[in-house]
Amino acid sequence: MKRALLAPESDVNVPETLPPPWPGRPVTIDGTRTFVRYTPARAQAAEPALYVHGLGGSANNWIDLAYLMADRWDGHAIDLPGFGQSDPGHRYTIAALANRVIRYLEHSDRGPVHLVGNSLGGSVSVRVAGLRPDLVRTLTLVSPAMPFLDPRRSAQGRFAPFVLLPFANRLAAWRMGAMPIDDMFTMVIAACFAEPEALPEQRRIDARKEIELRYSVPHYPAAYVGCLRGLVTSFLRAYLPGANSLWRIAAKVTAPTLVIGGAHDQLVDTRVPAQVAKAIPDSRLLMLDNAGHVAQIERPQIVARAILGMLGENSEERAISTKSN
Repeated sequence: MKRALLAPESDVNVPETLPPPWPGRPVTIDGTRTFVRYTPARAQAAEPALYVHGLGGSANNWIDLAYLMADRWDGHAIDLPGFGQSDPGHRYTIAALANRVIRYLEHSDRGPVHLVGNSLGGSVSVRVAGLRPDLVRTLTLVSPAMPFLDPRRSAQGRFAPFVLLPFANRLAAWRMGAMPIDDMFTMVIAACFAEPEALPEQRRIDARKEIELRYSVPHYPAAYVGCLRGLVTSFLRAYLPGANSLWRIAAKVTAPTLVIGGAHDQLVDTRVPAQVAKAIPDSRLLMLDNAGHVAQIERPQIVARAILGMLGENSEERAISTKSN
């Protein structure tokens, strides 16, 4: 593990106004629709990238970062099964979600890609990178939801025992139905951001629309509970013998990796990013004092600078290797 390098601010193409949500379309894979949003590259030499959102999120969680990276990357962002506009999944384990990402990469024939994951999408991306290194050029993890066993370290921790109940999805649906959208919006924003009041008005509008969508999708509670149950199960399994431990899989990752954490993260233990960076062989770590759980939304410019720093570092290493050969 080493310290992340930041590219100069001048390397980041900051828009004068916030970009709107990127257009997208459903892609049918194995008989199931996966919704994908596309951020067109601004350069011919751009390389493919894939963005994977977290629990309760969608492809729209990557609007700003995808724009900032479009000089280097041709970005796709997927809605995981049951979220956004994707069809529900048959299973919501980390393995099942990772398989959906792998099948999309195989179907689109875009690999290897620069893979970027946040929260749940981070643990999914670790599994993809560890088991299918042929599909991943670099790996960026923003507040990855890797295993930790102290429920006090997460705002969702007190709900963890309930997700193991067989009727947990019905409890979640009842809870959503009883909570007004405005209250849900306030709760989500407070949990995800270090400085909710600093969120631009347009992004507040976008976030509220995402929450309204959740209320209109009948399968959303089951998807949410299923994924949370999958996370809890993966956390428990990670400390047991066997090849399915996420920590053992992380140790197999060969792609250059950037791990980013927020000092005010209320959903993932703030000690986890450093543990992830130690587990992955070729890794660099960036902890942000003024960020919460979704630094790609809250601090997209510095996240982009850290990614560009990793890309520049790898370009220099390849140049040195070429000269020595």
